[in-house]
Amino acid sequence: MNTKDILEKGAILQRDRETYAIAPHIPGGFTDTATLRKICDVADKYKLEVKLTSAQRIAMFGVKEEELDAVWADLAQAPGAAIGLCVRSIKICPGTQWCKRAVLDSASLGLKLDKIYHAMELPNKMKMGVSGCLLACSESGVKDIGIVGHNKGWRILVGGNSGPRPRLAELLVDNIQTEEEVLEIVAKVVEVYKNDPQQGRLGRLIEEKGIEAFRAAVLGSQDAAVGK
Repeated sequence: MNTKDILEKGAILQRDRETYAIAPHIPGGFTDTATLRKICDVADKYKLEVKLTSAQRIAMFGVKEEELDAVWADLAQAPGAAIGLCVRSIKICPGTQWCKRAVLDSASLGLKLDKIYHAMELPNKMKMGVSGCLLACSESGVKDIGIVGHNKGWRILVGGNSGPRPRLAELLVDNIQTEEEVLEIVAKVVEVYKNDPQQGRLGRLIEEKGIEAFRAAVLGSQDAAVGK
């Protein structure tokens, strides 16, 4: 009987202890009809169930261990980082291209973050959310790194998570004007996190250090961090 996930194949052991779930990487949930048709064709071929996930992916259930390689070969897609100690997902709202409420282009910024960070190995799992307005449809307030657009710029939140011990993210910096500046700050957050000896989620590190000390470690200036 199988007892473990197969990390290198992005396969999560299911309740029956015999079959696995996989999830192709769909950056920010943006895809095309050809990709969707391929997923459907593979699901039909191997008799798999499919489910839309909260991480903006399509999970495929019922994969037999001996068919994992064949399923991935037929999909011809990279696995989504649904398991492992890494950046699991960058959740992105529709942004200014589609949503009438969006203030800033969350899709552009989010896809850049996805390209840099998706599946990056870290001391623990990390999730990001990028929202184009204060409604924060990407649940930025409960992400390890949450980014929210508003009429004065980008707001960056840190240390949030859901799960059995939910934690709201805290304000790191506000009124950031450009995507490039956001990317630089996120890189510094990740660097500080990677280099710290603790092995918990980012929120646990912030609880231990305090948000002011963490802000200083990332930005070097508390006043600049809160947009003063």
